[in-house]
Amino acid sequence: MEHSTWLNSLFENLDKFGEEGQAAVKYLRERRTKIGFKKTKSSIGAWWTITKKINLNSLYYSYEKSLDNTRVFTLIIHEVRHLQQGLFTALSVYGELDAWQLEWSIYHRMHGKYPHPAIEELMDLELGWDRDVLRRAVQLMQAYASKAYRADLLPLYPLGKEIAFQLFRKVPDRLLKFE
Repeated sequence: MEHSTWLNSLFENLDKFGEEGQAAVKYLRERRTKIGFKKTKSSIGAWWTITKKINLNSLYYSYEKSLDNTRVFTLIIHEVRHLQQGLFTALSVYGELDAWQLEWSIYHRMHGKYPHPAIEELMDLELGWDRDVLRRAVQLMQAYASKAYRADLLPLYPLGKEIAFQLFRKVPDRLLKFE
C-alpha cells in the first residue's frame, strides 16, 4: 500500500475514535507530523522522536496489519499526547501516566475491558504530583510492558519541576493540561 493512501485511511479511522481521535488527526495534519514504521527489538508498539515523528514498531505493525487494529489508533493518540506535552513533560513519569491513561481510557471505551490487571489499577491512579503514585505508575507500566520498559529511568516530574523539587522540595501547584 502506498504511504499516502495508508495515512489517509489512518486519519479516517482515527477520526472514529471520538474527540481524542479527532484532536489527534487535527494535530497531526496541522503539524504535518510524519508517521512511519521502524523496527526495534523492544516490546514497545510505538514511539515519538525529537524530530516530532511517530514510529510504529514494524515487528508488530505494517501497512497491511495496522488499519484494523484498535491498538494502533490508541498508540498513535498516546504518542500525539507526548508531542503535545513537549519534551520535558513527555520525558517524565507524569507525562507517561497522562499518556497511558488517555490511551487506555479509549481502549476501554472501545472494548469494555482492560487487557491486564495492571492497566486496570493504573487507570485508578490519580494523575497529579504525588510521588508515591508516580512510583506506583512505573511499577504498573512495567508489570504490563515488562522491565524492558524503562519508565523507571525517567524523572517523576517534568525536568524543571523535578529540579525544583530536588533543590527546594517544591511540589508543583497545578496540573498540566494538554490539548
